[in-house]
Amino acid sequence: MKLSDIRRLSGHFAGTQPDPQQMLQLLKELGLDPKHLYQELEMSSRFVDTHRDSSWSNEQISLHSHSFYEILHCANSCGAEYLVGADRYRLQKDDIIIVPPGVSHRPLLPPAMAEPYQREVLWLSPELIQILSHLFQNADLYRISGTRLLRTAGTKWEFLGELFRSGVREAERQQMGWETVVLGNTLQLIIYLRRAMLEQSAPPLSVEDPELLDQVLAYMEEHLSEKITLSDAAHHFFVSESTITHSFHNKMGVSFHRCLTQRRLIAAKTLIQQNQRLESIGEQVGFADYSSFYRAFKKEFGISPRQYRQLLSADSAYPLP
Repeated sequence: MKLSDIRRLSGHFAGTQPDPQQMLQLLKELGLDPKHLYQELEMSSRFVDTHRDSSWSNEQISLHSHSFYEILHCANSCGAEYLVGADRYRLQKDDIIIVPPGVSHRPLLPPAMAEPYQREVLWLSPELIQILSHLFQNADLYRISGTRLLRTAGTKWEFLGELFRSGVREAERQQMGWETVVLGNTLQLIIYLRRAMLEQSAPPLSVEDPELLDQVLAYMEEHLSEKITLSDAAHHFFVSESTITHSFHNKMGVSFHRCLTQRRLIAAKTLIQQNQRLESIGEQVGFADYSSFYRAFKKEFGISPRQYRQLLSADSAYPLP
């Protein structure tokens, strides 16, 4: 789904709280599969896309990754947490989350919310990052993937939120030259982000103290290519299978096996992007054979591994060195 599709959806619910069933029905009317809403997002522009987004429940978003950089500005404090790779953060208003390409991520929303999880979203193509690194001698200035969360509330960097909002307003109004304004605004934002990260006085990362869920997720990451079962994980951490099951359902709304499958498929997408042989990718991420990998990939993303590779090739109109 491209950003233009998201804008079409948002227009139906402007200024109102969307009913989940209405949203599902609208997606179906537009020919979109609700299960794949966040899995296969595509950029509409060559360099930068930006928009607002909000979520009321964990059912709307599953563990996913992108082929581009995603930078999120948290617009409110609603009790949400955010999972990036195996790191979990408790979000506050004006937090900025940076997700590099290929990294699994998703919000973890509380069961009862007085208001939705709201954010401004910025998508940057890897091409833009590479072009900037070639144009400037200090290429590290634009390597924004080293930090996952920047806490700006109460600091001199709190103004960055207005840059996010300014870019979104331009994209929503779409007046003459708006793409150029969004690009210029984004370049300014990237520079300030990098300055904030380089400052020794910048607020440190706020990773939550590890819980069982975090430990099991890290265990998955370490043994992704191996055969992992719920029983193995329970034995490894000296807990019951039901304890792990409840932890995943309470925090992520999915089973241990479902989360493991999602993580394996995200790793497979990265290998496809690296142009590795399709027939070997499934085994590299823990599937018994190509057939089971193919079925799982098609079910999760709505397209086959080969179609995903073709989609990547079609989007690469400007090959990179």
